[in-house]
Amino acid sequence: MTSKKTGILAAIQDYSLPLIFGVFAALAAANLYHDDYHHLVHANLFGELKFMGHELSLHFLVNDIFMVLFFGIAAKEITDAILPGGSLNPPSKAINPLLGTLGGVLGPVGVFLGLVMVFHGGEADYAAVANGWGVPTATDIALAWLVARLVFGARHSAVNFLLLLAVADDAIGLGIIAVAYPDPAHPVEITNLLWTLGGMGVALGLRLANVRNWVPYILLGGGLAWFGLLTAYLHPALALVFIVPFLPATRPTSGLISEEDDASGALVDTHAHDTPLERFEHTLKTPVDYGLFLFAFANAGVEFANMGSLTWIILASLVVGKTLGITAFSFVGAKLGFPLPEGMNFKTLVMAGLIAGLGLTVALFVSGEAYPSSDPATAIMQGEAKMGALFSGGIFVLAIVLGRVLRIKKVEH
Repeated sequence: MTSKKTGILAAIQDYSLPLIFGVFAALAAANLYHDDYHHLVHANLFGELKFMGHELSLHFLVNDIFMVLFFGIAAKEITDAILPGGSLNPPSKAINPLLGTLGGVLGPVGVFLGLVMVFHGGEADYAAVANGWGVPTATDIALAWLVARLVFGARHSAVNFLLLLAVADDAIGLGIIAVAYPDPAHPVEITNLLWTLGGMGVALGLRLANVRNWVPYILLGGGLAWFGLLTAYLHPALALVFIVPFLPATRPTSGLISEEDDASGALVDTHAHDTPLERFEHTLKTPVDYGLFLFAFANAGVEFANMGSLTWIILASLVVGKTLGITAFSFVGAKLGFPLPEGMNFKTLVMAGLIAGLGLTVALFVSGEAYPSSDPATAIMQGEAKMGALFSGGIFVLAIVLGRVLRIKKVEH
């Protein structure tokens, strides 16, 4: 009985069923019980109590606190890939996915602006429609990570390629929101990022002091990094991305990543399973996997609105723009001497680009910023844009089918 239960729980995590159920639950609630859904997500759960001016709503607790842990787990996977023996080691191998990130931003923007010119050029609403250029730039990392594991297998180098690309992509996306769609009441306070730098300094100090417990890194370093991003009016979800790489991932050593072999003087892989980095993931991964239900529920609740040209512009920008942009920039990067990770080829590169087109929750969020609901005209545009973001979830099925058609070999171990 225990092994069967363990197998069921493992399957629930492997296939990210809480995330998928959360999306469907949000869609059902938003369309059947619209007012109740929005009250549940955005109402202050603790009455009048606020934290640094923020309502303690489900939306805030999930997006600004819980997702910090999710991005921390993602940062752990990237750190693993950069360690000796990883698919992104030496670190110069990270250049190609970072070039892909650039293509994954410029490609969708180019497709979006081109299609807006075709369908709305010369019209009175052109400027308002074009203001949504930031909607298709970011990737829904939670869904993309799930689909990548289903298509490539958990240990394929393309998963780490896509993960690094998606984290960098989301960082750029959050920057775009701050610059292109600022909150007039809360302009960005760059100087407060010094707190984030302080958090990194604390984490480095703990590393140099050979502290082998992951908790101080996350609470002290991560806390300062989170405070810095929050008070700078930038999204704090990426706080642990700056801290997790400092977690020891090797046996005790004087180096930050590797140690020297006394006999040969050559760098050797000292990565071990019982390390602070591994214990951090082992402790938090299950709660994070199940908590993704709340993330999806709080973010994927979009009403089925009337579809228009903007729906298809957003969808095409995500699907075509991401695929072409990532493929082109990474392919050119490989030709310039920055190779793809070992185990990847042109076929898997195209597939990674397609999976990165999963905009969904992130695109839904940016749609609300680009097309304010306070103006009836842009409120209609917001509905159309959100439908395009919602339809990008179809990449989930498309990528799995294409993976089978193209006979992409999974790597599970």
